[in-house]
Amino acid sequence: MERKDKIVLTRGFEYVDSKYLKSYSACDEVILPLRGTDMSAGYDFFMPYEILIEPQDSVFFWTDVRAYMLDGEVLELYPRSSTGGKRNICLKNTVGIIDADYYGNEKTGGNIGLFLRNFGTTAQRFEKGEALVQGIFKQFLVSDNCNNNVKRTGGIGSTSFKIVK
Repeated sequence: MERKDKIVLTRGFEYVDSKYLKSYSACDEVILPLRGTDMSAGYDFFMPYEILIEPQDSVFFWTDVRAYMLDGEVLELYPRSSTGGKRNICLKNTVGIIDADYYGNEKTGGNIGLFLRNFGTTAQRFEKGEALVQGIFKQFLVSDNCNNNVKRTGGIGSTSFKIVK
């Protein structure tokens, strides 16, 4: 990826463009994902605002963050151990997959959305700025017989299709 200042970037996070902001905060209030230590694999994602998740309930929210990466890479999202193990909160889709071509998505601007589910018996409140999921950049392989050259045009679920024989 090449930016206006001609610095070539390989992977990282940015604020979404203002027209794609979904939270109640301005970009300067959103915290970009950070690693907890220099040896951490995951980048912690932070709550853009306070939410309450009732027992056995689910919520969806936008992070107002987008990820850029090289072709052949993916960002995988997982609950932090404190989120799942201590608070019974999981990603509703178990693992979030952010493809490289989601970055320039014309419908969402690459805004990463999260589905959370409370599997516990007590309500869980997340404060603005609290870390709750972590993203890990990974490389992936493509099979020899993969001939899909479809371009992404939508957001969540937009690349789904059905094959009928």
